[in-house]
Amino acid sequence: MNNNHYPVVIIGGGQAGLAMSWNLTQKNIRHIVLERHQLAWAWREQRWDNFCLVTPNWQCKLPGFPYDGDDPHGFMLRDEIIDYVARYARSFNAPLREGVNVLRVEKTPQGFQLLTSAGVFTADQVVIAVGNYHRPRFPEIAAQLPESIMQVHSASYKSAQQLPAGDVLVVGSAQSGAQIAEDLHLAGRRVHLCVGSAPRVARFYRGRDVVDWLDDMGHYRLTVDDHPLGEDARRKTNHYVTGRDGGRDIDLRAFALQGMQLYGRLLGYRDGKLLIADDLKANLDGADATSQKIKDSIDVWIAEQGIDAPTEARYQPLWQPEESATHIDLTNIAAIIWAVGFHTDFSWIDAPAFNDKGYPRHTRGVSVQPGLYFLGLPWLWTWGSGRFEGVGEDAAWLAEAIEQQHQGAAEAVYVNDHR
Repeated sequence: MNNNHYPVVIIGGGQAGLAMSWNLTQKNIRHIVLERHQLAWAWREQRWDNFCLVTPNWQCKLPGFPYDGDDPHGFMLRDEIIDYVARYARSFNAPLREGVNVLRVEKTPQGFQLLTSAGVFTADQVVIAVGNYHRPRFPEIAAQLPESIMQVHSASYKSAQQLPAGDVLVVGSAQSGAQIAEDLHLAGRRVHLCVGSAPRVARFYRGRDVVDWLDDMGHYRLTVDDHPLGEDARRKTNHYVTGRDGGRDIDLRAFALQGMQLYGRLLGYRDGKLLIADDLKANLDGADATSQKIKDSIDVWIAEQGIDAPTEARYQPLWQPEESATHIDLTNIAAIIWAVGFHTDFSWIDAPAFNDKGYPRHTRGVSVQPGLYFLGLPWLWTWGSGRFEGVGEDAAWLAEAIEQQHQGAAEAVYVNDHR
């Protein structure tokens, strides 16, 4: 018998992989979870010191382990998130092996072969639970900039203290970029921010967290099949907001009044200057419009349901750019934080399971390659698929599919053995 053979191998020891493990444990399906680094590594190493969730604690719904703290409408800090995930793994004694790097997954006639740093594993079925944030993305112009400027990807940013004295430029205004700009701003640093087209959302509206309203409205139960954008929803940029200090809006216009320097999108680099697009006003207006659209939908819901909720005045922009800068002089810039996302890389999986862009072809996580599954991807099925809120439901669905194939394989073995 091959001691490294398992009916199911799960790759990834974050919340997705553990949710999958919990479901398989309930079904008594033997499996193992292989984690390249350590449990909850992304939360440990790819988040800054003051990081906290932007979704309220009550949305932490890992299967069999809902949030059990005393602040359901608060926002867990980084170390609390790590503790939550670690306690979850201990709660059902997850069969986790840390420090095992899966170098390649190959489809074989018998199932799958996994080449790892701990030797060769084989499996009847494999679940890929590594998300889609694989390699930090840097724009091409990063290599052209002066060596005197420290360059850090958002995944490696920890705090203002790790950066040299001087001005800091943050490129990218989606969830991470906006929050890191705020973190630096609150630390007293002079911040420059290149603002893209990322939308924003209010933290609270008409007496409640916007997330509470949207949950009541069924927004988080909308599937990718029913979403107006269809599969394009998977490429949508996250709305920026924060759970810091009990939760609040991130209003870039307010930061501008407090001294933060805002610019449009970064276009290129020439003669010691960064070239900037003339779209700052459009991007700020677009983010505000999205926030207002969400509020409008809540207004409609409140009226339809006859809910007694306090009224709230429409948002009025606090600041408008007087003129659009065409460039950023790098003379006083000591560091750049690149908050421009990640490359998705599944090239280590040798199976006909991907489209021409290298993205998994699947239906609700069930790959077009029999026996191969994906879990924890954004909008794999719903908004919560890549989050604590919805990954458990996706894992339960996949567990049913895995069990059916597992039982089918067992029956085939029984028939062959008794011929």
